[in-house]
Amino acid sequence: MASTSEQGHNRNAANFDKLITHCVSYGTAYNPSKAALKTAALQAQATAARNSLTAINTLTPAYKNAVAARIVAFKPLDKLITRLGNALKASDTTAEVNDAAKTIIRKLQGRRATPKKTDEEKKTAADAGNEITEISTSQLSYDNRLDNLDKLIKMLASIPQYAPNEAELKITALTALYNDLKAKNTAVTTTEIPLNNARISRNNLLYKDTVGLVDTAASIKTYVKSIYNASSPQYKAISKLTFKPYAY
Repeated sequence: MASTSEQGHNRNAANFDKLITHCVSYGTAYNPSKAALKTAALQAQATAARNSLTAINTLTPAYKNAVAARIVAFKPLDKLITRLGNALKASDTTAEVNDAAKTIIRKLQGRRATPKKTDEEKKTAADAGNEITEISTSQLSYDNRLDNLDKLIKMLASIPQYAPNEAELKITALTALYNDLKAKNTAVTTTEIPLNNARISRNNLLYKDTVGLVDTAASIKTYVKSIYNASSPQYKAISKLTFKPYAY
């Protein structure tokens, strides 16, 4: 189902088409001096608006598919990271090495090194004149998770004692996984950029001040009212056509 905003864009374009039809029906009575309000210009504007909506419809599936593929690919990562940490602990490594890896693992899982202060603890500190400033340690954006995964893999590769027998925990498998996750993350970006650009183009065509479709529709209504009058059937018919501005 289309979102409310998408329905609004389509409704504006559809009502603009209807408005043009009304203008054409007036025959020679519709003869604005402003070039942008002449029928040919209106038809060109309507076509451009429709094309912009079609472009978004064309580009959206690739983006949504890329997002869905990324979600599916990243979903098993938390459990894998936990297994990697346990595999490292089971190796003949030093506590210092385990702690260094644990720091990266914690970032990958979005956990804090120390528990977050409760409201009561913050109040007690404030009453004592001590200000507590807590910095968010969550690094769960896809870019950050990829960066931390890369760091973890490189760290594990540098530890001679890390030599698991499980195929999915070996460095070669982890590297292949990283490359796959990175490719899926890149696919989201490469499909999102043209979609965003198409949305910018649509917004300009439909909603730009003075020259956008919505403002043009308002100018048409004003002109029609000047030809006939506010109580005329011609104006009443087009006044029912609504055009909603877009909240950016």
